[in-house]
Amino acid sequence: MMKIEVFDNQIEAALKQLKKQMLKNGLFQEMKKRQHYEKPSVKRKRKSAQARKKRRKALKRTLQHESD
Repeated sequence: MMKIEVFDNQIEAALKQLKKQMLKNGLFQEMKKRQHYEKPSVKRKRKSAQARKKRRKALKRTLQHESD
């Protein structure tokens, strides 16, 4: 559960902080996924693509780290 305190009636700053926390926790991405039904086959393809991207990024990071 997220809790944002508003000081001195500064609503814009509180909204900015809330949005930042929601982005950090991945809530915007979760809401986007739940807007429409996702078929299981599409879900599997998306997850495998995401895993490939993550693996590629980690490999790139390790290769870059080793060259330093």
